[in-house]
Amino acid sequence: MEKAKLYLHTKYQVGSVDERIFGGFLEHLGRAVYEGVYDPTSPHADEDGFRKDVMNALKEMRYTAMRYPGGNFASDYHFENGIGEKRESIIDYAWQSIEDNSFGTDEFMRLCKKMGWQSMLTVNLGTGTPEEARNWVEYCNAPVGTKYSNMRAKNGHPEPYNVKLWCLGNEMDGIWQLGHVPAREYAIRAQQAAKMMKDVDPTIELIAAGSSGFAAGSTYMTWDDEVLSYIGDFADYISLHCYVGNHENNSENYFYKTKCFDTQIQDMASVCRFVQGKSRSKKRIQLSFDEWNVWYRANELEKVRIKAPHLLEEVYNQEDALICAAYLLSFIRNADCLKIANIAQIVNVIAPILTDGDKMLIQSIYYPFVMMSKRREGISLKTVTESPMIKVDDVNDMQSIDSGAILNGNELSIFLTNYSDKDLCISVDLADKKIKSVQSCEILVANDLKDANTYENQEIVKTKDYAEYLLENEFMITLPAYSFVAATLNIE
Repeated sequence: MEKAKLYLHTKYQVGSVDERIFGGFLEHLGRAVYEGVYDPTSPHADEDGFRKDVMNALKEMRYTAMRYPGGNFASDYHFENGIGEKRESIIDYAWQSIEDNSFGTDEFMRLCKKMGWQSMLTVNLGTGTPEEARNWVEYCNAPVGTKYSNMRAKNGHPEPYNVKLWCLGNEMDGIWQLGHVPAREYAIRAQQAAKMMKDVDPTIELIAAGSSGFAAGSTYMTWDDEVLSYIGDFADYISLHCYVGNHENNSENYFYKTKCFDTQIQDMASVCRFVQGKSRSKKRIQLSFDEWNVWYRANELEKVRIKAPHLLEEVYNQEDALICAAYLLSFIRNADCLKIANIAQIVNVIAPILTDGDKMLIQSIYYPFVMMSKRREGISLKTVTESPMIKVDDVNDMQSIDSGAILNGNELSIFLTNYSDKDLCISVDLADKKIKSVQSCEILVANDLKDANTYENQEIVKTKDYAEYLLENEFMITLPAYSFVAATLNIE
């Protein structure tokens, strides 16, 4: 069996892992809200119309910050349509559907309270105005006694919601975005909104809309420089988005794409450092990776204009699960600058959970998220690996092992992915400490990379306890081909 090695030192620290990198995203798109988390007609519905089976599954993921209501949907969303007793149906032009507004701000806040999520709202800077953004902050956060706080009280919630995270629009650099404008015009609009929003509540944190992806063409990094330079210290974060897929049906090439996650994060961190330096500011803008996932199969948009159409309902396999693990490993490795991340999305729409009537399906990408989320507390350590190389194409190759590590007191959690088609024996060299015992160890592995769960067989791809390791002079573990392992070790 070929061998590999992971090198660690508890003093070689990156930074504290922010729990908000385990966030989610709920958009009014397809069946994410309706028939997803919210379905009053379902036999699984609780007294507020939320699906208890879905909520129980989501609780295992331990989501933190939950982004809402979009996404592209946010760029034409007017929050007043979704509050109060009288709500009318409208056309959702972002996704060419019908939105009846039966689920809005107050319903979302009720769901967040039930689930223990931190709310993260995206204001409309597409067809909306800075004034409307300010009014939404007032509705959510102002004490009773003003126009919009009184509306909140009338709608059943006199106490402020105290929403702390607000996104200043979504993907405004994209020509597909309703209300798209050049960087300068967006920056002016965002700065106006930011000032007015912080006038209402100075304690909120604001996320500027960054260039919409690693392959965003001419806007990549230049948009972010221009926007942050204009907005200045009003912004606390800049957003990053990334979706990848196996379009070529080439697994090695697919795995190689994971290298862009670290690159994109470091590129954006460099922009933030550059803007801070040239403005001589004491404040460093941090990063919010608030849309990420595998998405490439279900990408057709049907202009059906019905409520809750079946849109973007990806079916995920073992291969996709390894990619999702790679995103999270990258976030952990960049804990010094990456503070928020949101998997897009949580139910039905490019999601770890699917529903079909009364049935529910847990998909493969659910498991690496759970495996890592329950081990998230602590400080990210720098990792160095030695492993056999995988040939990607005539130019590129990559290491067969991907890794991450979190130190939490006397507990060390390690995360390892084997991208190779061969089993590997990996040893952990913890330079300055002794590993005393193994607290827990789990594995996600399948018979084939294309294996996926079905409603009829929900355990084709599933986490299992794993004991193929030795602890003598060092910790050694066998990683089967195309597997992901999470282990927590007790150290001296």
